[in-house]
Amino acid sequence: MKLGNNIRRLRFENNEMSQQKLANKIGVTRMTIYSKEKGKYIPSTLIALKIAYVFKIPVEKIFFIDTKKEDKRG
Repeated sequence: MKLGNNIRRLRFENNEMSQQKLANKIGVTRMTIYSKEKGKYIPSTLIALKIAYVFKIPVEKIFFIDTKKEDKRG
């Protein structure tokens, strides 16, 4: 299973917030936001909660198990 997210969609629904602006709000680098959006790294609980706080929605509305991206190798 893979962790999916709605960060990019949420940024654009919030006045097309840039990755840099979101990064500044939660105290990380723009590259961290990019990596989370692309699913390259699973966010820490603290970062996930900070992102939820910025968008004022529950964390489970941002992050989810993406069964479409399951690894078929076994």
